[in-house]
Amino acid sequence: MAKKQYAFYPGCSSQRKASASNYLTSVESMCRTLDVQLTEIPDWNCCSASVGYCEGGELPRLALNARNFALSEKHLPGQTMVATCAACWLSARESKERLEHSPQLMKEANEALAEGGLQYQGQVQVKHMVEVLIEDLGYEELKRPVVKQLEGLKFASYIGCQTNRPFGIDGESFENPVYLDRMVEAVGAEAIADYEQKVSCCGGALAFSEPDKSQKQIRDIVESAYDQGADMIVTPCPLCQANVEVYQSEINRRQGTKLEMPVLYYSQLLTVAYGGSAKDAGLDGQLIRATRLEEIAAAPAKK
Repeated sequence: MAKKQYAFYPGCSSQRKASASNYLTSVESMCRTLDVQLTEIPDWNCCSASVGYCEGGELPRLALNARNFALSEKHLPGQTMVATCAACWLSARESKERLEHSPQLMKEANEALAEGGLQYQGQVQVKHMVEVLIEDLGYEELKRPVVKQLEGLKFASYIGCQTNRPFGIDGESFENPVYLDRMVEAVGAEAIADYEQKVSCCGGALAFSEPDKSQKQIRDIVESAYDQGADMIVTPCPLCQANVEVYQSEINRRQGTKLEMPVLYYSQLLTVAYGGSAKDAGLDGQLIRATRLEEIAAAPAKK
């Protein structure tokens, strides 16, 4: 039996063959090393993070999350529900809080769930994967399996919005959360202490409606990392990763810049540090290749 067991909610973007499937690949590799078992919640549905506010009403948005909670309670009783996607985690955390603080909303959500033979008991706990790593395992446990120190690499830790406000990670500052910095340091790399864009919005919600504003924010995020000497950006959020990586080429085309900054997940760093291959870490799924990290992954571990 695994050391830790969790009910896993992949979410739409991080499931297999979706836009952040390389994130899932690296998380699974990381968890195998850490002896953490993630069991996917059967028949899960979208958390409604993107579409729930588009005039669909509050109750349908809450009920969609309540259905996932109910499925977790039914099939994986007693296990904490874990999301890797920051938007999914935020949507689930908010819905759980709203339902548990409003008996009327809980009643209405369960009336909707009853049509499918489900009921949410209000028992499931919700965590982001970084909370599992920090709170349930701890930094010393994250260091223990390291066989490849990522020495010589400098990372700008880009938290973004959704894992920072309104809930944040327990014990962390809203202005300067340091948990990614500590993960970077745990694998022997250097975290940039004064990265000024750490908690700035990536403009994901504006990417289509107001692309100039979104791309201005992305350029600031990337150029700040360059200014501090970063080799790569690391993030806990699939939307931040996609937005900041994908639009660099468009910014280059439109503005004459030469941005080419790899944007990675914390789980990819840990996987490589634990001796995983580039494929194990999902590095083959990057649009901007993290060449130096791929080289470390291909090299033999030092004895």
